Amino acid sequence: MQGTVDGFSYGLVTPLVAYFMACLGGALGLRCTTRSMLVAQSWRPGWLALGSAAIGSGIWTMHFVAMMGFTVRGTPIHYDKAMTFASLAVAIVMVGVGIFIVGYRGARGTALFTGGTITGLGIASMHYLGMASMSLDGKLEYNTVTVGISVAIAMGAATAALWAAGQVRGFLWSVGASLVMGLAVSGMHYTGMAALSVHLHGTAEPATGDSPASLLAPMLIGPLAFLLLAGVVVMFDPLMVMGKPTVVPVEHKPGIPAHTHIRHSAHRLRFRPSRTVEHRGSRTPQNR
Repeated sequence: MQGTVDGFSYGLVTPLVAYFMACLGGALGLRCTTRSMLVAQSWRPGWLALGSAAIGSGIWTMHFVAMMGFTVRGTPIHYDKAMTFASLAVAIVMVGVGIFIVGYRGARGTALFTGGTITGLGIASMHYLGMASMSLDGKLEYNTVTVGISVAIAMGAATAALWAAGQVRGFLWSVGASLVMGLAVSGMHYTGMAALSVHLHGTAEPATGDSPASLLAPMLIGPLAFLLLAGVVVMFDPLMVMGKPTVVPVEHKPGIPAHTHIRHSAHRLRFRPSRTVEHRGSRTPQNR
């Protein structure tokens, strides 16, 4: 028996909140990634790890906020907690791989393509692993073509986000990039949901028990708290509103601005004594 699927049981509330969470995670992740390009090598892994966790948590939270509005008429839905949190780990790890590639190799060429592909596959894996964590009296089936489109959207969104992380020039530019990223991630989610169909077994009792929102809400507390903490760290960082310098890339030579200034000062110090010596030398014969 074909089940009636409703992905908007709360109207526009869950899609809008889900979009906001994707934008928040994307914005924090982009700022952390950009910030990593302005610091010395010893601090870079920390900022990249924080950015990976922020983007992964934001995407995961977006997915399960949207799933609060997902119902199947005639059967209750339950979620396997272990598999649900495994999808969070997959998102953070695979997003982290892509961000570290771009953070150390630059947002261009092969590095950008490789990082975007791995990150996009991580987003898609998180989505479908999260869907597999559902248990209900029925069987989930997917349209292969639509699934492929959703994976392509995820890869495109990830590549665009990583490119933006390497090109961000200021806070407002970063906000715009995160809004586009949130739209792409939300589009990937609902494209993947459009590929889903449910065939009910019809062996269970009529739907009773807790709603998806009451089941998922406790699981979201941890990632939401982390996003709040990451937001505080980014907000109070003194270089939060700074973009990538337009001079020689910092990721290759972190100390160039300071060293250039020192070399210039040393040159001036060496130049002044030579002028003084020449000047005195030229006046000595006149005094004699």
